[in-house]
Amino acid sequence: MSRSASIDRRTAETDVRLTLALEGTGAGRRVTGVGFLDHMLDLLARHGRLDLDLAVTGDLQTGAHHTAEDTAIVLGQALDAALADRSGIARYGSATVPMDEARATCAIDISGRPFTVFEADLPAGATGGFDHELTEEFFRALANAAKLTLHLRVEAGSNAHHMIEAAFKAFARALRTAVAIDPTETGVPSTKGTLST
Repeated sequence: MSRSASIDRRTAETDVRLTLALEGTGAGRRVTGVGFLDHMLDLLARHGRLDLDLAVTGDLQTGAHHTAEDTAIVLGQALDAALADRSGIARYGSATVPMDEARATCAIDISGRPFTVFEADLPAGATGGFDHELTEEFFRALANAAKLTLHLRVEAGSNAHHMIEAAFKAFARALRTAVAIDPTETGVPSTKGTLST
């Protein structure tokens, strides 16, 4: 079974072209024009075992907000499409990841109900063109578009790069578990019989 999706989304602010495969190795190129975001997407693909090709053109003269948010929306839409009716998936995933002095914990339910709890005391500022406050915006937009219940908490850290990297890696590892096919699951893992709404 090949679970994949391709989405092109163009607005007055961004042009996003994305191809995603859930059974992957981290292959693909991620080019958003925001160096730190590219780095985080590389981590997401590698640790999530996703093949991810992404090209984004955005209005970076106004900052990275539109690029980060629209990238997350399209990635979420692709996850939603690739998961189809969610039949056979594990559904739940969680991970705790340390990154030097930083530590992040993530729990995911591929529930069909978008909801985000994001807790992080990130230092003000930007890294590689990426405002630290965009971390929450990215994950909220992704969870909404993918219809995930997402709890993501940066539990420790003082270096913003390490804290955000731990968050992306924890998300990637939790997602990898949640989207995995459970050989003992014969249908949709829900008493309602659906996870798509």
